[in-house]
Amino acid sequence: MFSKLQTRLTLTFLKIFLRDKQMLFWSLFFPVIFMTVFGFVNDQEQEPINIGLVNNAASTVASDFSRELLQDPLFTVTEGEEEPLREQLVAGEQTMVLVLPEAFDANADNGEIRVLVDAAQVRQLGMIMPILEQKLLAIERSFRGIEPMFSISLEDVQARSQRYLDFLLPGILAFTIMQLAIAGSGFNIVEYRRKGILKRLFVTPIRPRDFIAAIVVARTAIVLIQLIVLIAFAVFILDVSIIGSFAAFFFVVILATFIFLNIGFCLGSIAKTQQAIGAIGNIVIFPQIFLSGVFYPIESMPALVQPLAYVLPLSFVSTGLRDIANEGASLLQIMPSLAGIAVWLLISFVLAARLFVWKEVAS
Repeated sequence: MFSKLQTRLTLTFLKIFLRDKQMLFWSLFFPVIFMTVFGFVNDQEQEPINIGLVNNAASTVASDFSRELLQDPLFTVTEGEEEPLREQLVAGEQTMVLVLPEAFDANADNGEIRVLVDAAQVRQLGMIMPILEQKLLAIERSFRGIEPMFSISLEDVQARSQRYLDFLLPGILAFTIMQLAIAGSGFNIVEYRRKGILKRLFVTPIRPRDFIAAIVVARTAIVLIQLIVLIAFAVFILDVSIIGSFAAFFFVVILATFIFLNIGFCLGSIAKTQQAIGAIGNIVIFPQIFLSGVFYPIESMPALVQPLAYVLPLSFVSTGLRDIANEGASLLQIMPSLAGIAVWLLISFVLAARLFVWKEVAS
């Protein structure tokens, strides 16, 4: 149970944290701008692919094929002569140029369409060529009266958004938790030591557990308030979907905050100056930003780094939050992530308790 002393200390730390208006602003401003940029980028429609079309045939088949391409929203078709279109291809104004032969009609058995491409655009052939072949097949069947053996019935069973921003939000929140928590414990401990605050505190009846409990509760409250603001911005302004339970989501947030607060205490105990805590903090924070699945799935990383990526504390947190937000998973369904979080919570707590030498601080 929280004592009166711990409550007063917590309120004191809250006042100290809230006085740092610049830190509060930038800790909210950066994630908001980040989410807004990605939200804007992902809301842009796919630009049509520019295709040049040279029609050397005077047949109904060629006209139907041209009309099919012109009506397809995936393509922007420019009809013309071969040489001007070839020049546009070299200049990068066209992705490819299709040249229909003179014998492009219903009676042709082995008509060949020449496809002019730029080597730099070859990566798009895997997407474009199946579409062109499908259109040719449809035209051929209509002229020869051949019915397809099977038809495709598309059934949408996915009732949630799969935008990249929906994937990104849990990772951004996990990263924000890590940054705020480490700054709220490690950087503050070094600053309190430098200003002599710890020395004055520990010659009072305040016990170490009172100090740690108060700073943990105060910083957790600040983190929760900031994350609520960020989530509200993402949900109501950027239209991000959170499928799962908010209670489960914030349960993982609280556990993550405890982990990174403990890590911050460890860093604050090792570092003796603000410059040192900044350098050590970057060593801990930046590798996790790129290896913990914040921006893209860990499965897409090189196989060599995946074993390391999977066991990082930020990986367990971002995976757990993402499973709840994007998949609607319950706490039971994210037990592997919770197990990893529990292990890191224990490790970080033991390290924080062992590394923080109270007597030296108070002397």
